[in-house]
Amino acid sequence: MEETELVTLVSRAQDGDLACFERLVERFEDRVFRLAYRMVGNRHDAEDIVQETFVGAWEKLEGLRHPEAFPTWLYRLSANRCRDALRRRSACAADSMDGELMDEMIALPAPPGADPERRAEGAASMDALARLLQSLPAEQRLCWVLREMQGLGYRDIAEAAGTSETVVRGRLARARRTLAQGMEGWR
Repeated sequence: MEETELVTLVSRAQDGDLACFERLVERFEDRVFRLAYRMVGNRHDAEDIVQETFVGAWEKLEGLRHPEAFPTWLYRLSANRCRDALRRRSACAADSMDGELMDEMIALPAPPGADPERRAEGAASMDALARLLQSLPAEQRLCWVLREMQGLGYRDIAEAAGTSETVVRGRLARARRTLAQGMEGWR
């Protein structure tokens, strides 16, 4: 979606055009779901977060001053919902990851002609990375997912996380260090 189309859709949605907002939902729903899924670790909670995010976005859309910032603003709404869900969950039990996320989180195709042993080793290393990622503190995990899996820049991550670029860089460095140390045996 080009920026001019995005700005037009957001502006019209801000004026109450539900059809334009529905197009925005269609455009960003998968991205918001992937972020939520990688943050909370299960499909049901992620689906709830997506729904809450878009309901909240519709209710607060009028207050968005810069329509071109819609994607970052939406990530921030979603990140806040994820944090809330993780806080609620940690009050009940330690974070856990379901097997579904293990299968889908980092789906890398096996090299052509890869033998079964190599495929199994690749799957095991992805499983280890998924577990390590889930073990990161939520703020580090959010920054890592937005940077490495969603491709956002430091400024956009800072806006989505509600912090400064310097803090984002620090969180990313700590996340990368933890992940690299945890994956040393897989190199």
